[in-house]
Amino acid sequence: MQIFWFIVVAIFWTGFFVLEGFDFGVGILHTIVGRTDVEQRVAINTVGPFWDGNEVWLIVAGAAIFAAFPAWYASMFSALYLALVLVLLCLILRGVSFEWRSKHESTRWRRSFSLTMTVGSAVLPILFGVALGDLLYGLPINQSGNYTGNFVNLLTPYGLWVGLTMFTLVIAHGATFLDLKATGIVRERSHRLATVLPWFAVVTVTVMAFWTQSLGSGGVVPGPVQLIAIIAIVAAAWSARDNHTGWAFAATAVAMAATVASIFVELYPNVMVSSTNAAYNLTVSGTASSDYALKVMTIVALIFTPLVLLYQGWNFYVFRARVRGPGAPAATSAAPSGARSA
Repeated sequence: MQIFWFIVVAIFWTGFFVLEGFDFGVGILHTIVGRTDVEQRVAINTVGPFWDGNEVWLIVAGAAIFAAFPAWYASMFSALYLALVLVLLCLILRGVSFEWRSKHESTRWRRSFSLTMTVGSAVLPILFGVALGDLLYGLPINQSGNYTGNFVNLLTPYGLWVGLTMFTLVIAHGATFLDLKATGIVRERSHRLATVLPWFAVVTVTVMAFWTQSLGSGGVVPGPVQLIAIIAIVAAAWSARDNHTGWAFAATAVAMAATVASIFVELYPNVMVSSTNAAYNLTVSGTASSDYALKVMTIVALIFTPLVLLYQGWNFYVFRARVRGPGAPAATSAAPSGARSA
């Protein structure tokens, strides 16, 4: 049960990055692919029906750690306290930007919320990447599982590189999503970005693959999961170049999933590495809840997780049409009814 729930936590975090990743990317790129307010609204509306539902995966991932591995939750969230405050601030700014940007016709008003949306969307993947990287690289944790460092100690070299990798992945993921969902001039600009941005991610993902392998297994050659990430992001660039927009988006999703999953693969059987002493590492077995608690959680998860997946799948199906933009042919670009306006 302990191993099962470690896998579940890894799946939740992977799902969050895959689904919320293209939201982050669109938030970063909406002022680049959209030169006018109308064009920016088209870009934002591509994620209008999805962004808040995708954030549920973050809540579920944190709740799963809290319930299944309380000692891990206590050490990680206390160590990352200041970073988590920044995360909450960025989440608030980003959510408010989605909801309030269209509440006033003022140009200054909309530009201000576009700025907060861009900043929040750019900072969040970096912070999350640093946090995940720190789990594997190691933080100063004592025998009692207490964090003994300061904020600067969170900025580990590997953590910062994982943050940079997440940033390059989300902008590539966002570009392929916009290429898939937008029309007209917004799609044209998104398509050009989708053919270029994945190559930046190829560099960061490749370096991270070798680094992750060296920290985990201590080997030189990346493992199967890391190789999948590298192959997928290269495939995304080729697919976008050949105008296979669906395959390009699927490839960036696989690259994101494999990159995040590789951290958890190399982290096991630990959940948090101590840079003070390897004997102080937090492990799956040492931080898990009781078997009874894990069994109850498993029953609840087996009931509600499929329902959430069905709902999100239905949501994507209902809003599967492209969002019409300036210069788009009307016959192929009707905006889905009920889509949230920006």
